[in-house]
Amino acid sequence: MTLFSCGTTSTVPITGRKHSLSVSDSQVLALSNQEYTKYMSTAKLSTNATQTAMVKRVGQRLANAVDNYLKNNGYANEVNNFQWEFNLVQNDEVNAFCMPGGKIVVYTGLLPVTKNETALAIVLGHEIAHAVAKHSAEQMSKQYRQQVATSIGGAVLNQVSAGAGDVASNIASTAFSFANAKHSRANESEADHMGLIFAAMAGYDPNEAVTFWTRMANANSGTQQAGLQSWLSDHPSDEKRVRDIKGWLPEALKYYHPSTTKTTTRTTTTKTGKGKTKRRR
Repeated sequence: MTLFSCGTTSTVPITGRKHSLSVSDSQVLALSNQEYTKYMSTAKLSTNATQTAMVKRVGQRLANAVDNYLKNNGYANEVNNFQWEFNLVQNDEVNAFCMPGGKIVVYTGLLPVTKNETALAIVLGHEIAHAVAKHSAEQMSKQYRQQVATSIGGAVLNQVSAGAGDVASNIASTAFSFANAKHSRANESEADHMGLIFAAMAGYDPNEAVTFWTRMANANSGTQQAGLQSWLSDHPSDEKRVRDIKGWLPEALKYYHPSTTKTTTRTTTTKTGKGKTKRRR
C-alpha cells in the first residue's frame, strides 16, 4: 500500500479539486524547460509582426490576471513556478499548447478560426489552465502509478523502495511529451472551466466562448479540418463543451469587468477685457 502513498496532494485553483501528485514541481519544470528549449530550437517563428504582437499582448494580459488571482487567493507560492512566454509559430495546424512553467505556443493555423482577440483569449485561457492545474504532473503521476502496479521487481519498484528517485525523468524517458500531451477529458473540461474564468478576469467577454467553440466545431475546410481532428480528439464533445460553458457563464461573468477608456475634457478659464472669465473646453 505504501507504494502509492508517496507524493503530495495539490488543490486546483478555481475548481477546488484535489489530486495526488507523485512528481515535484522542480522535476516537472526542469524537464519542461528542456523540452521547450529543444522544441523552440527547430520551430519556425511567425514573421507576421502584427499577429505575433497580438499573441504576446493577449497572453501577457491573461498571465497578469492569473498571477494576481493566485497571489490573492492563497496560491502565492505557485506564482514562482511560472516564467510566462508567448510565441507564435508558423504551422498550419489548428493548435496551441502551454507547457508547465508557462511556456505557451500558438500555431498560425489557429488564428483564422479564433478571428479576434477575445476568442484567442478563450483558447489561451484554456491552455494556461492546464499549467495552473498541473495537469501534466497529474498525467505523469498516473502513468507512474500504473508502472508501479504492473512492474514485477523492475526498476520502477526499485525507485519506490529508494524513495521514488527522479520519477519525472523516469516517466519522461518513456517518450512523454509536454507539447503533445493527451490530457483526460476530465482535465480538458476543467481547463475549459478555468480558462473561461481566466479570460473573464483579464477583461475578455466570456460569452465569446460559446461562439468560438461553435465555430471550431463547424470549421471544416482543408488543412484546418485535419488539424482540428487531431486537437479535438481528446476533448469533450462539441455539444457537451458548449452546454458546460453555458453553465459556467454566470460564474465567469462575476469576474468580468470590461476595460473602458475614459475620455476627459479639460476646462480652462481666460479673462476677458472686462475682467469676466470665459470657460473654454
